[in-house]
Amino acid sequence: MKVGVVGLGTMGAPMARHLIEAGHEVTVWNRTRRREEPLAALGAGRAESAAEAADGADAVLTCVSDDPDLRAVVLGPDGVASTLAAGRVLVDCSTVSPSLARELATVLAEKGRMFVDAPVSGGSEGAERGTLTVFVGGSDEAVALGRPVIQTFGARITHLGPAGSGQAAKAVNQVVLAGVYAGVAEGVVLAERFGLPAEALLEALGAGAADSWVLRNRASNMVNGSYPLGFRTSLHLKDVRIALREAEMLGLPLDIARVVAEAEEKLLAAGYGDEDVSNLARHARGEDVAPA
Repeated sequence: MKVGVVGLGTMGAPMARHLIEAGHEVTVWNRTRRREEPLAALGAGRAESAAEAADGADAVLTCVSDDPDLRAVVLGPDGVASTLAAGRVLVDCSTVSPSLARELATVLAEKGRMFVDAPVSGGSEGAERGTLTVFVGGSDEAVALGRPVIQTFGARITHLGPAGSGQAAKAVNQVVLAGVYAGVAEGVVLAERFGLPAEALLEALGAGAADSWVLRNRASNMVNGSYPLGFRTSLHLKDVRIALREAEMLGLPLDIARVVAEAEEKLLAAGYGDEDVSNLARHARGEDVAPA
C-alpha cells in the first residue's frame, strides 16, 4: 500500500517505521521537518505538506496532539482532505474528542472518502515494539481498508462501533489510567514514609491484586523521582479534560478523574508538563508547587 503519515511524534514516528518495515510505500510529513529525517533514511519519501502526503495514497495515518492540530492537518488548506481520493481511508491515531472524529467522518464521506478513528494505548514502549492496543471506530468497510495499516503496530485491535467509538473508548482508557496512576503514586509515597524497601514491596504488589501496567512499568519512576517519557503529563491532562467534557454532557461527575486533572494542572503550573505522567508522585509528595 501507499501510505502517507502525518505527525511524527513519540507515537507517530514508530508507527511510520513499522509501516516501512512491513513493506508499505511510505511518505511522511511533520510540522517540525527534522523529525522526517530518520524515516527518510529508512526509505520513506518526504512530502511538503499533509496534502502532498495524502496525494495518491491508499491510506493516510495521522497522529497529532489535539483537536485543533487534527482539524488543521485534515481540513486546512493544505490538509489531507484536499487530496485524499475517493475510496481511500484516513486512519487517525490521535487522541481527540469523539465529536471531532464523527465530524471528520462526515466531511470525508461527502466525497466518498472513509475515516477510521484508531487511538491507541500502550505508551511509547508499545509504539516502539508494535504491540499497541488500538480502539477502533468506523464503518466495517472503512475498518477493513484501514486494518493493513493498523496491524503493523497494533497487537490488539478492537472495532467498537461507528466513527467516534474509538475515541470514546480512549476516553474510558484515560479515565481508568488517571485513577491507577494516582493510586500507585500515593501508594509509593506512603511506602516511603513507612520506610519499606521499594524493590521488595513492588515485587510483592505485582504478585497480588494491586498488579497493573502502571505498577510494572512506571512505579520505578516514582520511586526514583525521575520521569522520562513515557507519556507527557500535559497530554494526559488534555485527554482527561476530553473525558470530563464528554461525561458532563452525559450527566456524570467522574469525581476521581476530576481530582487527578486538578493535580496535573498543578504539575503543569509548576513546569512539569513535559515529564511522564508518573510524575503524579510529585503531587503525592507535595512537589507540585510552582516557583514563586
